[in-house]
Amino acid sequence: MLKFYRRLAPIKAISFDLDDTLYHNKPVMLVIEQKMIAYFADVLNAKQHKLINPPKRFNQGFWYQFRQQAISQQSVLTHDVVQVRLVSYRLGFEALGFTRDIAQKMAQAALDYFIRLRSDFAVPDSSKRLLATLSSKYPLVAISNGNVDTKVLGISHYFQHIYHAGWQQDGQLLKQKPASDMFQLVCQKLAIRPQQLLHVGDCGRADIQGALRAGCQTAWLSCYDVGKPISVLPHIEITSPSQLQHL
Repeated sequence: MLKFYRRLAPIKAISFDLDDTLYHNKPVMLVIEQKMIAYFADVLNAKQHKLINPPKRFNQGFWYQFRQQAISQQSVLTHDVVQVRLVSYRLGFEALGFTRDIAQKMAQAALDYFIRLRSDFAVPDSSKRLLATLSSKYPLVAISNGNVDTKVLGISHYFQHIYHAGWQQDGQLLKQKPASDMFQLVCQKLAIRPQQLLHVGDCGRADIQGALRAGCQTAWLSCYDVGKPISVLPHIEITSPSQLQHL
């Protein structure tokens, strides 16, 4: 059911979060986690690497300590999920006894495998139909803290712009939501005022707080119960992306 909490001003463009907004991402990540655990076990077995204190499982709990170490060394890595994963893998392999050069190569190979898995799923047809309908009425933009590949998912053509947090090819750092970087860039590229952008997302902090702080309007998708709860009211609440067609 669509709920209104604030009066909506005229909308000139719509931005979408990706994970857990246009598709349910948690089941995807659970599958990836198991495949990555098996991948790391196979890699180390293939290298016949004898570990003094081998971890029981190469799961998120194992890699988390190295993620924290990576961020403590380079705080900007908090805004780049690709680079922080790469550095975490390298630090982990080094801690297991590999030289830095070998650890770097192994980390890159692991990252490449993860990225292939990351976009190996199907976006619901209902989301594709929604994007097709809305893109005929509004400019659409994707704004994500993650690293899913919209081209592989077959939805990139619906968006005029697609932005991911992290370092860009021009050397610019786009900070993760709730920072305003990506919201401001969208408005700049579309030549609209922030209040003319409706941002749709599931996270009460990254999406709703972030968009409101940037001066944008917000639509909170509450059906997946994955993102942070809301601490400030959005303009509207939806329980299915398809409800946006009724605006």
